[in-house]
Amino acid sequence: MMDASTLLYGVFGNPVGHSMSPVLFNQAFLHLGINAVYLAFPVTDIQPGVAAVRTLGIRGVSVTIPHKIGIMAFLDGVDDLAGRIGAVNTLVWEQNRLVGRNSDCSGAMRAIEDHTPIAGKRFAIIGAGGAARAIGFGIKHQNGQVVIVNRSIGRGEQLADDLNAEFLPLSSAESLDCHMLINATSVGMTPATSAMPVPAGILHSGMIVMDIIYNPLKTELLNQAARRGCTTIDGLSMFVYQAACQFEWWTGKPAPVAFMKQVVLERLTR
Repeated sequence: MMDASTLLYGVFGNPVGHSMSPVLFNQAFLHLGINAVYLAFPVTDIQPGVAAVRTLGIRGVSVTIPHKIGIMAFLDGVDDLAGRIGAVNTLVWEQNRLVGRNSDCSGAMRAIEDHTPIAGKRFAIIGAGGAARAIGFGIKHQNGQVVIVNRSIGRGEQLADDLNAEFLPLSSAESLDCHMLINATSVGMTPATSAMPVPAGILHSGMIVMDIIYNPLKTELLNQAARRGCTTIDGLSMFVYQAACQFEWWTGKPAPVAFMKQVVLERLTR
């Protein structure tokens, strides 16, 4: 039951109608008896969104597409990791200061390491937004090789320069050579589930293909990859791992990771 003491959390993004975050966090709060509620807020202008956090006393916020980079200008600070990555996906209060953190990086690394070591492997990351930036940073930090593949040459080259990585225009993707392909864009996400971020012809047996999208659980990219003999990784593990970090930052309690994963899986497979 909600009352005057109920703490408010939420996710800011556009779109957010597909988000499983409210289901995940609200069930986790109930599971541990925490008096809190988590809501999805469709935010197009992030500056007044941040002002609302301050005005309404929102205790924590997940930040998603397209605000992970732009939001940084309106915060009181960012922690060291988020500053080095150059992207924020979590807002926390630290001694009355609204601070940005990044759980995408650690969430993605845990999801990748469930399937393959990172050091010495070559990873192609599709996209040049905040998620691509966090994943690329994590891979480089663990001595993996990164090539950024993006439709916009300017944004792609900039991210590649920031990460000391290679760049390949999406138009030249047929020449791509990598151990693992990671889609870090929203292409293929509900409701446009038939879309593909790269041509299916570049996928081949022996490649690992990961999609950070978790709704749908099996994107068209993963379906096409499976047909071609690739090992596939859906977005559920990264989503849950990064959410577990957020939960612990906000509550100070260990996240019920297995429970959170089961909650989302059951909802997605209904």
